Amino acid sequence: MSDKILPDNFSLSQPADFIAGEGRLINEEKGFPLEITPDRTREDLFYNRPGKQLRDKILALPESPGVYLYIDRRGKVIYVGKAKQLKRRVSSYFNRRHPSSRTNLLVRNIVDMRFIVVPTEEDALNLENAMIKEYQPRYNVLLKDDKSYPQIVVTAEPFPRVFMTRDTSVKGKYYGPYTNSQSAKVVLQLIRDYFPIRSCRHALDEESIARGKYRLCLDYHIQKCGGACCAKVTREQYAESVAKVKQILSGETILLERQLKNEMTALAELLRFEEAQSIKEKYEAVKKYNAKSVIGTPDSGDSDLFVYVEKDDTACVNFMHLHNGAVVQSLNLEFRRRLAETPAEILSMAIVEIGRRFERTFADVIVPFLPDVDFSGINFTVPKRGDKKKMLEVGEKNARQYLADKEKIAEKLDPEAGVARLMKQMQSDFRLNVEPRHIECFDNSNIQGTNPVASCVVFRNGKPCKRDYRHFIIKTVEGPDDFASMKEVLHRRYSRMMAEGEPLPQLVVVDGGKGQLSAAVEAFDEMGIRGQVALIGIAKRLEEIYFPGDTLPLYIDKTSRSLKVIQALRDEAHRFGITHHRLRRSKTMLVSELGDIKGVGKVTAATLRSHFRSMKKIREASLEQLTAAIGAAKASLVYAHFHPER
Repeated sequence: MSDKILPDNFSLSQPADFIAGEGRLINEEKGFPLEITPDRTREDLFYNRPGKQLRDKILALPESPGVYLYIDRRGKVIYVGKAKQLKRRVSSYFNRRHPSSRTNLLVRNIVDMRFIVVPTEEDALNLENAMIKEYQPRYNVLLKDDKSYPQIVVTAEPFPRVFMTRDTSVKGKYYGPYTNSQSAKVVLQLIRDYFPIRSCRHALDEESIARGKYRLCLDYHIQKCGGACCAKVTREQYAESVAKVKQILSGETILLERQLKNEMTALAELLRFEEAQSIKEKYEAVKKYNAKSVIGTPDSGDSDLFVYVEKDDTACVNFMHLHNGAVVQSLNLEFRRRLAETPAEILSMAIVEIGRRFERTFADVIVPFLPDVDFSGINFTVPKRGDKKKMLEVGEKNARQYLADKEKIAEKLDPEAGVARLMKQMQSDFRLNVEPRHIECFDNSNIQGTNPVASCVVFRNGKPCKRDYRHFIIKTVEGPDDFASMKEVLHRRYSRMMAEGEPLPQLVVVDGGKGQLSAAVEAFDEMGIRGQVALIGIAKRLEEIYFPGDTLPLYIDKTSRSLKVIQALRDEAHRFGITHHRLRRSKTMLVSELGDIKGVGKVTAATLRSHFRSMKKIREASLEQLTAAIGAAKASLVYAHFHPER
């Protein structure tokens, strides 16, 4: 690593003391980076203790704000961090074991360090952000979303155009960015429908229009354009429409709505009803747009809002800039956490990144919690209730939707990766030793003990595998005893699988609470497979998850994909079991009623059941239809039974 560690084109708010330390690495030999050296024992490596030269450098650190860089044996920067007090922060890495295995791994790979002392903690945060982009350290939080978002531009032309673009080379006034391109299209559609702004790419000016260089296009005839190219509208009239468009794009839609209403009322009073109707259509469109885009209170001025949400190792910070309650700018930043970064640390990084991208400073900022850096000149508000709290909830909804959409797109591009994430999440949520690639769920169905049946549905990789579904007719249990029925079905299912050498599932779900789960545990104990196959029960009322031996249930987040898979299993088992139970019940009723007809035996009843499929169709069948199925003699008996009056 060279002595130059400051990124190019980076300047601090004040001159900084530059302290880089020694450039020589402790261990420059090739091979395993954790070799034992004369000043680094095996015990030092186990307890994350630095070598003597690195230890001396740490002891000499100042108690000042700054940025530190950790370097491995190859001279590569593997971590960049900031600190309010350098000595205290750096020492904390080496004086204890960390709960995070990745943090312990990082410390064991550190063989040298560099650091820079800066005037303030905010300078340290800015420098850390720049150095992470410069060196891309493997252990730092990764800002994943660094793409350009679409913006809407009003061009700097005599007759401006309005369109969406990702290219900022066009001269004009830019609005956005829009993280969702559909939102930008909605705004453009509103503008195109109610304001006669041209969509052509002609280089319009007074001279070309006077020469008659252009001719009217279809947009003029369908009233989507004022016809500026053929002098159908003056430059001043065109500018009035552009001014209203800028009001919409800059968030002054409430003010525009009032202006349009006053203009509409004035025209109506002058009995200019056709013009008033045209203004009314614009007014209604802007009012409808405001109902969707204004999330704060009108006339509230400018405000900035940051929201933090996380899922697994991914964190998302949603930023919104509001003008009079309308969202003018919105951006989602996605971070992939590498170590145990706190939400406050990631929020601080997001504030710096948004300020850099939009080249602006913040004054009043609404946040769900305070960042870990004391930003000078920024007043942070953490609302607990009221309108500002509702605005945070909107931002949180946007951030969660962003993560959900990213996950759906990733699963479409790589379905196996999506399955792997789901299996890992289910393994964690249900405390399993292995991923539940093969899950089975059981449900009992009966009416007061009649026609008792059970169903077994099978999910593989989180999806139904219908060829493996099984029905069971309860044979050894009399009366409505769900617990005994569950034991019988489990015995029959898994005794057979073991006898035939089939692999057992990783997880078995029983539909019911503690009672059904206890019966299942007894069956597993008797078969000797308890411990080999995980077992849980799901209760319907509050979707509680019960584990064997636990008196208290587990409540999983209702939006969790793990719970949704278990719910889908339970519902599918219920549907499959109820369908089978209804078929058996109707078959029993059919056989019983046909058996009451004198001269109709089991063979004839079976023929009728096979031909007509239900008792209702047999009752409604004509004599000719019955004759075609079972012959004239038997048909007359059956027809006479159901139609005695004929």
